[in-house]
Amino acid sequence: MRSNPTRRQAIRLAGAASAALAAPALAQASWPTKPVRFVVPFPPGQAADIFARLMAEKLTDVWKQQVVVENKAGGSGIPATEYGKNAAPDGYTLMVVSSGTFGVNPSLYPDLPYRPLVDFLPITNIFLVPLVIVAHPTFQANTLGELIELARKEPGQLSYASAGPGTSQHLSMELFKMRAKLDIVHVPYKGSGPAMADLLGGHVKLMMDSTAAALGPITDKRIKALAVTTARRAPPPLDFIPPIADTLPGFDAAGWSGLAAPARTPLEIVAKVNRDVNALLQDQAVVREIERRAGMPAPGTPIQFAEFIKKEIDTWGEVVRATGTKPGT
Repeated sequence: MRSNPTRRQAIRLAGAASAALAAPALAQASWPTKPVRFVVPFPPGQAADIFARLMAEKLTDVWKQQVVVENKAGGSGIPATEYGKNAAPDGYTLMVVSSGTFGVNPSLYPDLPYRPLVDFLPITNIFLVPLVIVAHPTFQANTLGELIELARKEPGQLSYASAGPGTSQHLSMELFKMRAKLDIVHVPYKGSGPAMADLLGGHVKLMMDSTAAALGPITDKRIKALAVTTARRAPPPLDFIPPIADTLPGFDAAGWSGLAAPARTPLEIVAKVNRDVNALLQDQAVVREIERRAGMPAPGTPIQFAEFIKKEIDTWGEVVRATGTKPGT
């Protein structure tokens, strides 16, 4: 699948990055003049939805127009993202994109009906959520180094739970296994909740999950945390957990979510949304709301977001090919 931006779009993205620094006053005055929709390809309550609603609430005040979150869940986010691709390129329908829909799906689904860096203009990332390797209190290893040592002594004997095949939890653990050259058996579940329930019950001993989902059981010591996937530590109260990169230099992975617009959206609108969202992501009240849910604000220019997405596609494509992961397998 072709996922790289065309030369023409690369020029447009560079223009948007420049325009974000000095958007014309005309764009500020003429847009928006009616409500704006954020299309979220997940059900209410997931991290992407929670932070999209936070942005929508704040931007409603900034733009003096209602920003409405529209949930279109199901189908691994594909129907919703195709809907966003086909929306009018006028800035009034913006797509909430994620590590799953833009990072993993291009490799997982060979007939994907959208191309992240061709059919959309990236606007900005909003947040990163580290994932974390967690274990039942009775698990023999207490550190990442001990886990690696144990797995190398007993190849194929350890197993880990995930939220399901092709999820960020699954692929991040597989990336860790590839980098550390480990043989640990994958036990897929239908969602993070059932997997965590079995971990808490001791039916499985090891799991990869998001810090947001694992926050409660970690803080009340029902499970132990071995390492986070991001190169930097998670925000408090999980800042005591070391990064995988401390043991495997260069390792860096996370769940994430940002905004994109249909291709051909005017660059002045892309620039304005970028500037206004980035301003919110530097507001201390907003930062506290994101960090309270174990996330990290991730502001940046459109071109930086496009480069980030390209790197995500390459990374997860490598993992999908190496593991032979198929949807639902």
